[in-house]
Amino acid sequence: MESDIRELLNKMKWHTDYRFDEVEIWFANRGYPGDIDSICGTDIISIKPHFFQTIEKLIPYHRILRIDYEDETIFIA
Repeated sequence: MESDIRELLNKMKWHTDYRFDEVEIWFANRGYPGDIDSICGTDIISIKPHFFQTIEKLIPYHRILRIDYEDETIFIA
């Protein structure tokens, strides 16, 4: 599953059919209200083999709950 999420994120980041600013990633975040948080694709600095990196944190793929693109869910755990 981790490699599928990584491949999907890389595809949306680099393929001309997608706009990465339209990607929203929902993930488990303990201590955050409802233990769920989200981030916009443009906040991602790098996409690594087991996690992606933002300015503030590293988010492992196993914590990803859902990925939306242009208000449509394209991945759900």
